[in-house]
Formats: sequence, structure tokens, C-alpha cells
Amino acid sequence: MIRRLTAQDHEAVMALVQPKAAENVFLIGDIEAYGYDDAIQTIWGEFEGEALIAVLLRYDSNYIPYATGTFNVDAFGQIIMQHEGPFEVSGLAHLVKPIIAQIDCAIIQQKDTYYAACYALAYEPNDSNLQAVERLTAADYAEEVEMLLSIPEFKHAQISVAARQRAAQYKTGRTYIMRQDGQIVASASTTAENSQSAMIVGVGTKPGYTRQGYATYCMEKLCRELLAEGKSLCLFYDNPAAGKIYKRLGFEDIGMWTMVRYTDNH
Repeated sequence: MIRRLTAQDHEAVMALVQPKAAENVFLIGDIEAYGYDDAIQTIWGEFEGEALIAVLLRYDSNYIPYATGTFNVDAFGQIIMQHEGPFEVSGLAHLVKPIIAQIDCAIIQQKDTYYAACYALAYEPNDSNLQAVERLTAADYAEEVEMLLSIPEFKHAQISVAARQRAAQYKTGRTYIMRQDGQIVASASTTAENSQSAMIVGVGTKPGYTRQGYATYCMEKLCRELLAEGKSLCLFYDNPAAGKIYKRLGFEDIGMWTMVRYTDNH
């Protein structure tokens, strides 16, 4: 049986997703931030008897499934196909790919990235290297956003002052920066922060200041702080060179993440 979930199902939902907090960073974060009644999202659950075995979350136009075993792929696909307007399906590849095989709609974009998690740093950072790392404050939002957008790989990223403001307001993200020559030259951020986990994003160094360890220092301080709070960390990467850097910190691959964007199916 599949039905829409309510706040009364919260305990069962958390019992399903929390054991894999890194894999479910978006699910946990969205549920903690918006609950079960906000118009921005809807959550469905599949039950086997009284046991919740799978969930499908819609946040705005993005659908994310999660299950620990087999689930009703056809039914989840049918729910998604009822969406009006362009939509997106994303999640762990082994869960998403069976669903997208059921969706008869034109694909705008499909992307597969490595998904990695960290539960402890592989080494203890050198505190002397981190003395110059500081937490980003509102006064520097614009400069930090401009710095990231100057990096070729972030040229088309959805990074903005408004996003930094929302992250601070809802406590869904934080950023650490380094300065050199009186300017911000590197940063590392989180998004989708929740009580259990956080996603690392926006790790970058301003052109002309690369290969000096600045972004790594930001990562070290950010990760150490989050891990001390008892949170699992995760991130996406599609560059093997970047993957080696993250793995030196203690990240391990936990799967592939698939994202598919579709046109309006009506």
C-alpha cells in the first residue's frame, strides 16, 4: 500500500532513513525544515503490512526516492508522472534508474556523479594551518559569491547572496573562508544541513591562488566542526582528481547519485 504520509508517520520515516543519514541528507533536511504539511513538499510511503519500506519525497519539482530493499517502482513512477510542469528525479542510482525507466517523458539532462561520505577524518588537521580560516559572515556574502563565480567550474552554479542568507536563516548551511592579500581566496560550504548529516558543496579556490592548500584548510575546519557535532558528511564529485583529495580527508565512495531533468509531460 502506498499513501501520503503525515506527521503521525514521522517516527517510522526516521527509523527508515536515519540509519543512512549521509545517503538521506536531502530527505532528512527537507522533512526537518518543512514537515509534512507545507505546500512546498509532499511525502509518500509504501507499506508492507504495518512496516514502512520506502518513501518518495517531492520538494517543489524534485522527487527523491529511498528504500532499503525492493519497492513498487511502477507506483512511484506513476506518482511522479502526475506532476504538472518540468520536474526532476534524483537519488541513489540503484533506486532512481528503475524509476526513470518507467517515465515516458523527454529528458533535458541526465547526470551521474560519485557520492561519498565521511564519518571521521583520516588525520588530525594541523591547527596552525587553520588559524587563518574563518566563518563567513553576512558582511562578506557578496565577495564570497563573486569569488566562487570567478572559478570556471562554478560559472553556472546556483550560488547567490540570497542562498547564503537563507542558509543562515534556516540553519541549513555554513561557509568557511580564507583570505590572502586582503581578499577571499578560498571557501567550503555545507547545504542541506540537518540534525544527522550535511552535504559539502562549493569547495573552491580563486584563480591565481590554487595549489596552496587554502580550500583544503577550509574543508578541514568545516569537516572537523560538523563531525564534532555528530553529523555524517557527504558530497558529490565527478572529477577523479577531486575524489583523491576528498578521500585523503576520510571520505569514502558510498554509491552513485543520478539526477534526471524532464520537460513538462502534459
